[in-house]
Amino acid sequence: MAINMVIYDIYDTMHYEGSAEVIFLGHLSHPNLVKLAGYCCEGEHRMLVYEYMPLGSVESPLFSRVMAPLAWATRMKIALGAARGLAFLHEAEKPVIYRDFKTSNILLDHDFNAKLSDFGLAKDGPIGDMSHVSTRIMGTYGYAAPEYIMTGHLTAMSDVYSYGVVLLELVTGRKSLDKSRPVREQTLADWALPMLTHKKKVLGILDARLGSDDYPVRSVQKAAMLAYHCLSSNPKARPLMRDIVASLEPLQQLELMPANVQACV
Repeated sequence: MAINMVIYDIYDTMHYEGSAEVIFLGHLSHPNLVKLAGYCCEGEHRMLVYEYMPLGSVESPLFSRVMAPLAWATRMKIALGAARGLAFLHEAEKPVIYRDFKTSNILLDHDFNAKLSDFGLAKDGPIGDMSHVSTRIMGTYGYAAPEYIMTGHLTAMSDVYSYGVVLLELVTGRKSLDKSRPVREQTLADWALPMLTHKKKVLGILDARLGSDDYPVRSVQKAAMLAYHCLSSNPKARPLMRDIVASLEPLQQLELMPANVQACV
């Protein structure tokens, strides 16, 4: 059986992350989390063995200029699968905050089913009367929630913000941070946010590689509004991941509806 392997050196910072992988993936199981097949130690090294994900990360097909663009229905399938994975983590018996949600950490199987990987930065969520977890600021610029960057206070809403950025990447085909673009367009969330509530403007920022017949307009607009709510500057105004899942599930059916029926939805 084919496997993916990641090796961690005991003396570098990845040793901690390798330990976190074993702790979380060793106790958590869900269709939208990558499976940890095993791990071992030899001398100064640690090796983690994962299930094989033949299509790699979402990052490769989404941003490739060589491969055919991901179909809109596939993008929404990925968005739903990833949302289900996060929702499971947030509502586990001991809640988990993923902390590094991004396209390169979402892996795809042969049928484009999304699974979250790389739990090296994951943290146990707040319990009891705690409103947040205070931690050293880590993650990936462009995806990290602004309040987390400013205070180091980590909550499940930090993951929701990161999810909103990834959803924007799926909608626009643009990277969360792209220094090759004009200054005002380099940070995707800042550039796209003002346009997400305007139905016509949203179509203007849609991935240009998608043809006009490749997507249901209503689905695009709903996905854009969902991203808008996830990216709210007020963490308390962001939706829970379970509500995001509930919003995305109808879009899977919308893909199959004729255009005249969609207009009435």
